[in-house]
Amino acid sequence: MIHTMRWFGPNDPVSLMDIRQAGCTGVVSALHQIPVGEVWSVEAIKERIQIIEKDNDRFIPLKWMVVESLPVHEDIKKGLPTCEYFIENYKQSLQNLAKCGIQTVCYNFMPVLDWSRTNLNYEMPDGSKALRFVWEDFAIFDLYILKRPNAEKDYEIAVRESAKKKFETMSQTEIKTLKNTALLGLPGSEEAFDLNTFQGLLDNYAHIGDAELRANLYYFIQQIAPFAQEIGINLCIHPDDPPKSLLGLPRVVSTENDLAQLMNACDTIANGITFCTGSLGVREDNNLPNMIEKFGERIHFIHLRTTKREENPLNFHEAAHLNGDVDMYEVVKAIINEQNRRKKVGKGNISIPMRPDHGHQMLDDLNKKTYPGYSAIGRLKGLAELRGLEMAIEKSI
Repeated sequence: MIHTMRWFGPNDPVSLMDIRQAGCTGVVSALHQIPVGEVWSVEAIKERIQIIEKDNDRFIPLKWMVVESLPVHEDIKKGLPTCEYFIENYKQSLQNLAKCGIQTVCYNFMPVLDWSRTNLNYEMPDGSKALRFVWEDFAIFDLYILKRPNAEKDYEIAVRESAKKKFETMSQTEIKTLKNTALLGLPGSEEAFDLNTFQGLLDNYAHIGDAELRANLYYFIQQIAPFAQEIGINLCIHPDDPPKSLLGLPRVVSTENDLAQLMNACDTIANGITFCTGSLGVREDNNLPNMIEKFGERIHFIHLRTTKREENPLNFHEAAHLNGDVDMYEVVKAIINEQNRRKKVGKGNISIPMRPDHGHQMLDDLNKKTYPGYSAIGRLKGLAELRGLEMAIEKSI
């Protein structure tokens, strides 16, 4: 695999030299400063490339390997008439990225929210901190902080009752922390959603259910993927995180069947997958090695992390990269087998970009402010473990 790390740009507390010293040759980045829906100009793309490659003449070269992500405007997700304007902007951004040599673009199709957690500082047994999602706490946010109309029907009676009891014992500081965590915006953004306007964003999806969101996703990819194929870019959708409906919003990229439907909706290699083992691995019914074998040629980018389902399987936390519910040995073995298959059929670029995802906050990083899940040392540890596992499997094969 091509070893990479996510870098949020010049304001990221993790430096490019940190990423280089971790053993990476690739950088995963995005132009977070450009509003969603606006065109990424060639000038802005080249500026980011120049920053990433600045010290390549002195040290091990780094390359902007993957865009994560080129966000999809909400009007496209909602299928509004204005979606055509934003689709054309999306094509222009892809065209500009292709002109600058970028070949892999990750995106997601989650309505309103991106990834969701309820705790950004869950203390692990070794004292490090991890990200966690607790269904009862999310119910507290939904029912008693946001007070979403008719939210009760999305939770079992026992969950509603326990959420109410817990909410009544929470301090104002605890309530504020949960609210801010649930309302986090896109990774890499300093902004969060505003509680006073958030319900309005949800209301825009009142008449968009599972079938409608799927139709809007398939329309988008049918317009975009053939164009991307022509200009030499592979698109790769990121699965829902967590892979279940939240806040009454449909989520349609959570299971093997979801991915199969999307791949069939536009049968071209450019319509591909970001295979995130953490997001897909939350669901016990997703057999990850089998999915890699099934969708192998459509996997253009890989996130390797693992989560651990708790006593209540709706709750999970980010585990150490080799210690969660994901069988990382079988996953990495399946990826290596796919790369070997590509080599046998004479495909040019057989190596798939991979990044370690959501490392624990640990050691000196416990005293630093970092993007949740993206501290340097935890990801360094994860990448080291994954690289060792990869080498061992390759030698055994």
